[in-house]
Amino acid sequence: MSEEEEEEEPEVIRDRRKKLERFRAAGIDPYTRGFKPTHSTAAAKALLGEAERTEPVAVAGRLMVKRLMGGSAFADLQDEAGRLQLFASRDILGERDFDLFADLDAGDLIGARGPMFRTRRGEITLEIHSFQLLTKSLRPLPEKWHGLKDVEIRYRQRYVDLIANPEVRDVFRARTRIIAALRSLLEARGFLEVETPVLQEVPGGGHARPFVTHHEALDRDLYLRIALELHLKRLLVGGFERVFEIGRVFRNEGLSPSRCSSLTRPMRTTTT
Repeated sequence: MSEEEEEEEPEVIRDRRKKLERFRAAGIDPYTRGFKPTHSTAAAKALLGEAERTEPVAVAGRLMVKRLMGGSAFADLQDEAGRLQLFASRDILGERDFDLFADLDAGDLIGARGPMFRTRRGEITLEIHSFQLLTKSLRPLPEKWHGLKDVEIRYRQRYVDLIANPEVRDVFRARTRIIAALRSLLEARGFLEVETPVLQEVPGGGHARPFVTHHEALDRDLYLRIALELHLKRLLVGGFERVFEIGRVFRNEGLSPSRCSSLTRPMRTTTT
């Protein structure tokens, strides 16, 4: 990176790059793999039960919050199953590793090993006996209290939205369950799931403006489908009696948070 490019970067990113180099100087690859978690954050919490401590477990996820307090630190680790509090101590980790832990930032992906215990306030926590940096994040997460509110950024950078707003992940899960339930219902009623062409010679089945592309081998224009029904009806002509498809359709029209240029649409058709 040139000096001009470095000067143009925000200070927070320059600071993270310096921490990145400190990890490398310590002989640590900041972008590694091979860490194998034994439990999710939720499963690790469930292990404790009424016990005071557990055997060591291994968890991995994204560091969301870190709080340094002299020779100790608390942090929140987030994975797909939820959040888990981590506790790091200079006495346990040693001088070098604790200083490296202090160099971690919100957004970093780490793996941590240690027993589960309950703090004086009753918070189920993992006591870090060792940790591994898996991915160093160079860009900061959205501000903690206000989160990610800009609708444009939320829809264009959905991965950031998923990190900042856990409830969005619930929407993704609900969508998957809805599609699975719809598929099971149709199959139980004797419908056959099929896939029909996405590229079509005639953009039929609707009045929306289609996306146009050119097929070089055929030397002709083709259209991204705007509806599913025409090819499904052709399958009825071919002898099938009940067919359905859950597929993407495309509309080259206006955009809004509630109207996208590509969407998943279920379609069923039957001869009876």
